Amino acid sequence: MNQNLKTRFLTKTEATNSRKWHILDASGKTLGRFAAEVTKILRGKHRPDFTPYVDCGDGVVIINAEKIQVTGMKHARKIYRSYTGFIGGLREVPYDTMMARKPTYILERAIKGMMPKTRLGGQQVRKLRIYKGAEHQMNAQNLMSANI
Repeated sequence: MNQNLKTRFLTKTEATNSRKWHILDASGKTLGRFAAEVTKILRGKHRPDFTPYVDCGDGVVIINAEKIQVTGMKHARKIYRSYTGFIGGLREVPYDTMMARKPTYILERAIKGMMPKTRLGGQQVRKLRIYKGAEHQMNAQNLMSANI
């Protein structure tokens, strides 16, 4: 068999050395579609040498998280639920209230929900940074602007 025709998988060190950082602007984007694109970059599925068992994804910096949009009546009907662990401890926060309090949480939860629920998925989601405004503290990384 010809050696050039074999599928080449990345090793952990090769994936770490080729990691890049992308800066994405969330203003005017739809929540679910934007989160799906971010998840694809975090997992590394946008790369031609994607390896499912290696963290080969890139880092993502999201700015303008408060300008993300939802379609239809979701801004009035969408509810974020959490449970405290105590009897009667179900907390429900509507989308509009959550957007006023923590707009970064909305994007973070949507992206984390699309990531694998494994140790590898946890590693990949650690390369996600979300900022409320247009300013960010990630100047040390060489950020690449991506059009999504």
